[in-house]
Formats: sequence, C-alpha cells, structure tokens
Amino acid sequence: MNDRIQRLGLILGVAFCLLLAALTRLQVVDASKLQNDPRNTRGLTESFSSDRGSIQTIDGTLIANSDVSNDEFKRQRHYPEGAVFAPVTGYLSFTYGADGAERAFNDVLTGGALPKGDDSLRQLFQKSRHTRDVTLTVNAAVQRIAASALGDRRGAVVALDPTTGGIIAMVSSPTYDPNPLSAHSQDAVRTAWDGLQNDKSHPLLPRAYRESYPPGSTFKVVTASAAFDHGADLTSKVYPTLKELPLPHSGGRSLHNFGGERCGGTIADLLRVSCNTGMASVGLDVGGDNMSAEAQAFGFDNKPPIDLPAAAASHFPTAPDFKRLLEPGIAFSSIGQQDVSATPLQMALVASAIANGGIIMTPHLMDHTSSEKGSILSRYKPSEWRTATSGATAAAVKQMMIDVARRGTATRAQIPGITVAAKTGTAQTGTANTSHAWLIAFAPAEAPKVAIAVIVESQQGTGDAATGGRVAAPIAQQVMKAALGA
Repeated sequence: MNDRIQRLGLILGVAFCLLLAALTRLQVVDASKLQNDPRNTRGLTESFSSDRGSIQTIDGTLIANSDVSNDEFKRQRHYPEGAVFAPVTGYLSFTYGADGAERAFNDVLTGGALPKGDDSLRQLFQKSRHTRDVTLTVNAAVQRIAASALGDRRGAVVALDPTTGGIIAMVSSPTYDPNPLSAHSQDAVRTAWDGLQNDKSHPLLPRAYRESYPPGSTFKVVTASAAFDHGADLTSKVYPTLKELPLPHSGGRSLHNFGGERCGGTIADLLRVSCNTGMASVGLDVGGDNMSAEAQAFGFDNKPPIDLPAAAASHFPTAPDFKRLLEPGIAFSSIGQQDVSATPLQMALVASAIANGGIIMTPHLMDHTSSEKGSILSRYKPSEWRTATSGATAAAVKQMMIDVARRGTATRAQIPGITVAAKTGTAQTGTANTSHAWLIAFAPAEAPKVAIAVIVESQQGTGDAATGGRVAAPIAQQVMKAALGA
C-alpha cells in the first residue's frame, strides 16, 4: 500500500514539475513568440490604438493625423489630403502594415525604434512613449499644382531643392486614397486593398521613386558631361550632319534621328536639337568604360538614399556589359535607350547635379521633428551623396541646357523673367507608336532653387505631339513657377 502511495506521489510530483515547466515556458520562453503571433490580435489592437504623431508639409498642411474613434481601436488614422499626397504619406493599415512616410518615420511617429529588417505589423504599431510630429520638405501648394498639371495621365513628377536635396513635390499618377486602407472594418479594408491590387494601372506603385523607365534623350546630359570629363578634345569636335548613323558590328543596322531629321555640329549643337546620331557618336568616342563610369558617378546602378522605403536603382550597362554589346550597345545607351533605365527621382538628381556645380545632395523628405507642443526636437542636416562631375563640366553643360530651353527642344519650359535650363526626352517604350515623354530642368539657372523631372508614360503617336518638349515641358514649367513663386 505504501509503495502504491509513493508511486502515485512520484507520478503527481513529476506531473506537477512538467506542468510548472510548461507554464514557465509559456510565460517566459515563449512569451514573446506568443505575443507576436499574428493570430493574437489583442496586443496588436492595443498597439494600433496608441498615440501616433502627425505628418505635415513645410507650409503647414496636415497630411496625416489620428482622430479619436469610438471603437476598439480608439484612434482612426486620417489623411486629409487623400490621393494627392498618397505617394508621399503612403498608408497605415491594421491588416497590411505601412508604406511611404508612415513606414519611413514610424519610429519618430510612435516614439519607439523600428528594428531594421523587422516587417511585423506589431513593430509598426508599438506602444507610444513620446510621439513626435514630422514636418516634411514637401510644399503642399507645389504638390497640388504638380498633381493637377499631370492630371489623369500616367507618369510622375519629382521636384527638389538641388542645394539641399529636399523634396519639394513628389507626384505619381494614377494614385489612390489611403483612407480606406486605414479603416477599422477589416472587411472594408480587404475590399479596398483587393481593388487596388487588381487595378492594372498599379495605383499603389509610387512611380516617382520605385518605377524605372528608359530615360531617352534626357540621358544626353550625362553623355555630354562624359565628353568633358573623359575626352576634352571632343567638346570642340564638329560631328557630321547625318540622318542616320551606321553601326559597326551590327549586321547593317543604323541609328536614326527623331522624325528622320538631319543634324550635326558640336556637342552644344547636338544637345540643343537632341541629335541622336551626333550624341551616339559622342558616346562611341567617349567609350563604354568611361560612359559606365560617368553614369555611375551620377548615381546609376545605385539606390538613391532617400528616406522612403524600397527606392529603386536606375541602370546603365557596366564596362563588361559593353564587351558583349559592342559599339551598337554604346551608341544606343548614350542616348538613353536599350539597357538604360532610370526612375524619375534619379533623373531629377541628374538635373540637380548640373544645377549644384556637380554635387548631388542626398534626397530627403524629412525637414524636422517636433513635440506635441510644437517645439523642434531635431532637424535634418543636408549632406552630399556623391560628386557626379566637376564644377567646370557642370557649368559648361548648364549653358548648353539653357540654350536648349531658349531655342532648342524645351522652349515650352521657359518662364518669363527666369532663366531655365532643360533637356527633353522622348523614349521608346517597346510598344509600337508609343513613347514616354520626359523633361528634366532647373531654375533659376544662375542660382538654382528647384530641379525637376517629369515623365508622362506611353504617349500615342510618333510625331511632335508625343515628345517631351510638347507634353512634359508645360508640366515642368507650371511646377517650377509654383516652386519659385513666379
């Protein structure tokens, strides 16, 4: 009998120890795992209900804030300006996380640090300690004008201050209203999300910094700079007047000018009329290795270090690539075609490099953070990203771009009383009878305050009506006028 009692006591003791161990594991070892389990929404709901700072523009327009709500979440994230600022603000969703400024500045808005590489929803909605408000460099008035000028056409506008890198306007079209994604009815959120995901025009895509396109003739600014940096004798060379350029090692292929035009002359002449045969010849003279080096100096093959998530890199063939592509590859790449691609942000940075004496400043949205009482807690300090070219080269190319705006292909970008420097681009899309219309520019040329890139996608037709000078230049003019208060 005593043996049975002892065995029972031993069994109960072991069971108690196992139970204690299991409870300890649940409460200590697995606590964090269970707390962060996606199926456990209690903690997530509590975190999502915590305070979150507001986001406003440099001119004081509120573009994201949290209102008190009478439901389990306690607070409702609200975007007063809706779709116009969605490419900047992004969204904050209980179901789908965050994007744009909401994600980039989460640690500031919530008062806690977001671990690098941690994409869990819980980290986005952590408990508030000392929330801070964020003021962006974006100017609301300029943003609205950029959105209105682009209209319902697919494309993007990026305007920035070339001396600081601060983003003045960043528009993508089509866009979306982020408010439905922050709704508290998750059925409604999922319906809105599915609608956006299934939209073939990709409204959730911030084209301004995540989509890459053939830059076409806007890239000729880089090619002209390469001629000054890597072949000074080329800057005074007179290139023959041609309608088409026969390409060596191509099986009889030729490179043609837009509209079958004939053109030639010095680099300044070639840039003013956007001469394909001439600028392709410049690229061939500069050589593949030097063209690659110049493109990389301007930021190609690197992701711009903007304070927004998942910025795309632009691309230019490397020196080894040109050993495969040979001369035809160099010729087409030098006019921004074939394997060359660029985001609108990258092309705005190309313009800013020439505007800022060859220096590209780090692009950024953050201006400063402040407390709930409005006192400034921290301010962004502008910094250099890279040296694209020399001051002498930038000055020479700037004069050429001024001539492009005065009497070349970019006359529609002119602003009365202000000197504009510009370059147009009309890039092949791979679809017959369509092209992307580009323009990059800066002003005032003497002391630049704004640099800009505009792209309007997939314009129909092959004539002048679909060119950057006709389509993109008027948009850039309106945005630059707004930025300069002209």
